[in-house]
Amino acid sequence: MNESKIIDVANRAKVSVATVSRVLNRSELVSEKTKKRVLEAIQEMNYTPNAMAKNLRSRKTMKIGVVVADIEVSYFAEIIKGIENMANSLDYNVIICDAQNKKQKELEYVSLLQNRTVDGMIFVTPEMTNKELIALVEDGYSVGVIGRNIDHEQIPCAFTDNVKIARDVVNHLIGQGHEKIAFLSGYADAIDSYERLEGYMKALRDAGMPFVPDLIDNGDFNEDGGYLSFMRLREKNDDFTAIFTANDEMALGVYKACKQLSIQVPQQLAIVGVDNIRLTKYIVPRLSTVDQPKYTMGALLTEKLIDQMNNNEFKDKRTFKVESKLLIRESSMFDRNPVKSSEVSQ
Repeated sequence: MNESKIIDVANRAKVSVATVSRVLNRSELVSEKTKKRVLEAIQEMNYTPNAMAKNLRSRKTMKIGVVVADIEVSYFAEIIKGIENMANSLDYNVIICDAQNKKQKELEYVSLLQNRTVDGMIFVTPEMTNKELIALVEDGYSVGVIGRNIDHEQIPCAFTDNVKIARDVVNHLIGQGHEKIAFLSGYADAIDSYERLEGYMKALRDAGMPFVPDLIDNGDFNEDGGYLSFMRLREKNDDFTAIFTANDEMALGVYKACKQLSIQVPQQLAIVGVDNIRLTKYIVPRLSTVDQPKYTMGALLTEKLIDQMNNNEFKDKRTFKVESKLLIRESSMFDRNPVKSSEVSQ
C-alpha cells in the first residue's frame, strides 16, 4: 500500500505542494527542469494520487468570495455591484465577507478558499501583505486584488494611481491660493493612505511649499474618524485654509465639525475628498472629489479572475490601471489668491 503523501513528494523535490499538483495536472506553468525533479520524486516514492481527493479539489463551486475592508464604507458598494453583475453574467455567485478593518478577519475568510467553499477570492484594498497573498497563489488558490498592483503573473489586479490622485487635488488647492493644506489619511497600513500621502508631499515639494507634520492626521477612512481627526488638527494647528481627505467618508466628518464650529465652507475652509460617493452631490456645498471608476474595477477584475480559473483566454492581460478624474465643485471653489494655471506645478 502506498503511504506517501503529496507533501512528502513536495519536500523531496524541494517545491511547494501546489507545484506538485500542477505537474500532476499537466500545467504549462511549471518549467521542464522543475517538472523533471517532481516526476523523479514521485517515482522514487512510488506516489499515486488519491483519486477521491483529487476530484474533491477539482470540483467547482461556482462561487467567488469577496473580502471587503469595511462594508459600511460607501466606496465599496459600486465595486461589489460590478463584481456581482459580472460574476452573475458568467454563472457565478458571490459571497461577501466583511473584514471589519481587521487583518485577522481577512485571514479567517481565507479558510473559505482552503476548504474549497469558493473557487476564488477577490480582496478589495486588503490588509494582508503582498507576500501573504502571493503565498496563497503559490499554494494553488485563485486570488484577485482591487486597489493594489502585486507583481505576480497569476494575480490579476485593478487599481488607480493614488499618487496622481493626491497631486491633482493638492495642485488644485494651490491654484486656489491655499498655502497651508492639511491632509487626513486613512488606516496607517492601507496602501491608499501612504500613496496618497506621497502624492500630497510631492505636490507641496514641486510647488516649493514646506511639509508640516502637524497638518497630517489619521481619520481611519470613516465619518467619525474624519470628525475626530479634524478636531485634533485644529488643536495642533488651526490656521490651515484647506483640507484634503483621503476619502469622502472622512470629508463628511469634516463637514460635521465645520457646522459645529461655525466654519464656512469654502470661504474659511476648502475641502476635497476622494471616491465620488453618491452623497457628495447632495450635501451643501457639494463636495469636490476624485471620481474612480469603481464599478469598472470590480467588473474587469472579476471577468479576469474567472477567465483565469477556466480557459485563461486573456492571459496576456493581468493588470487594469484605471483613470481617475478630479471633480471640482463648490466645496473648494473660493479663489483666495488667483494663480494662473501656467504658474502651478503639475
